Amino acid sequence: MPEENQSVDNENKGPILGEEIRRKISEHPCYDKNAQHKFGRIHLAVAPKCNIQCNFCVREFDCVNESRPGVTSKVLSPQEALEKTRQILADYPFIKVVAIAGPGDPLANDETFEAFELIRKEFPEVTLCMSTNGLMLPEKLPDMLRVGVSTLTVTVNAIDPEIQAKIVNHVVYHGKVYRGVEAAEIQIKNQLEGIKAAIDAGIVVKVNTVLIPGINDKHVVEIARKLNELGVYIMNVMPLINQGAFAHLEPPTAEERKAVQEACEPYVMQMRHCRQCRSDAYGLLAQDMSQMSEERRNLIKIQTKEDFEKAKEVLKTNGKEEAEGKKA
Repeated sequence: MPEENQSVDNENKGPILGEEIRRKISEHPCYDKNAQHKFGRIHLAVAPKCNIQCNFCVREFDCVNESRPGVTSKVLSPQEALEKTRQILADYPFIKVVAIAGPGDPLANDETFEAFELIRKEFPEVTLCMSTNGLMLPEKLPDMLRVGVSTLTVTVNAIDPEIQAKIVNHVVYHGKVYRGVEAAEIQIKNQLEGIKAAIDAGIVVKVNTVLIPGINDKHVVEIARKLNELGVYIMNVMPLINQGAFAHLEPPTAEERKAVQEACEPYVMQMRHCRQCRSDAYGLLAQDMSQMSEERRNLIKIQTKEDFEKAKEVLKTNGKEEAEGKKA
């Protein structure tokens, strides 16, 4: 169960984090910009079903040439996910985070929890992470705590139902299809309640917001203000990938995105190093090995082993010097 050592400091506009949570953040490449160069993550594509259809989302299961959310070369069973985790953690010990981010919504798939249970049992030291649209977050939170999820990303594109209704085509909630403002109200209510409950339970929350010019670009700072009230740790303003029903829209420029980030910065820390990863990505953020050749992966494996042996030798030498210093 995640450590219950997180509270909100309203004066300093951010959560107060305990020692164990701070350690996990320092090893999470998405939550700490310095960690992205030292530590990696693995995304396990065990969750194909989704309960929401966003107008910018196209989920592809076999597309090796794209790097974006919703893309994976194969959907894994929980057992396959465990076997892949074993292999990758053995070859690349710098990977500290095991995450499930799709290609659908993890909370709409029982396989998510089956996979996490298997991985936590064998690798209790890794950080378990999840990304979700938040629709089922309030009722699935107990399951998340049971399997040990300690870092969570929720995609929140609007807190105004009129705006959200333009972004989502439909929502499937408890077997019924909702559309328009009614669908948006259900999703926003569950997202905000779920985020607050997750933070109160000790989970560190990151919020992703897709910046959509002409739809929510003037509204994102309002989202940031709400995230500040809830105690969200970090916010990731992501540029629209114009596909699906939004294929005709122009993505924001780098300057437009930067301006929104700067407007949001007073309320919640901004993530500026996102790579909009695939659902089966692994390795460093800037070095997705899921798209590399076997030869390139082997070179990284060799380099990782060499670096690991050097680090052990340095620790051994430093330990001897420290012991000799105490004797003197």
